[in-house]
Amino acid sequence: MNASTTRFEVKTTLPHRLRQICRPERRLAVAIEAVPQPGRHIRAAQVLALALQFQQMIDSGEVRDYADLARLGCVSRERISQIMMLVWLAPDIQEAVLRLPPYSGRAPFSEGALRRIAKVVFWDEQRIQWQQLTGCLE
Repeated sequence: MNASTTRFEVKTTLPHRLRQICRPERRLAVAIEAVPQPGRHIRAAQVLALALQFQQMIDSGEVRDYADLARLGCVSRERISQIMMLVWLAPDIQEAVLRLPPYSGRAPFSEGALRRIAKVVFWDEQRIQWQQLTGCLE
């Protein structure tokens, strides 16, 4: 059987669609995308969850380094570094971000804003910046 005639069929009863996540000419990765629900978790929370999962993969030895993660995720090493910066957040800030309720419409803050907080070395200073960022949410 020749590779150009091989066909794959995916049957599922779950409410998911498959979508290509990389440019077709460069990569063949496929991801499962949930059918949009009313309100969704903000992107910053999704990326933080991904960063925590990546850190667990590195700690367990499943992957060796950021370069391995970049190859697996079809992204650049620079993007992996940006994502992994979020693990520097204070644990209580991480928990608060992950517990944010789903939003419909514009997210209350961006991933970039969260990365700016993560760049601060001291957790007490991070908490002050977090309060300033989320002061309008409470």
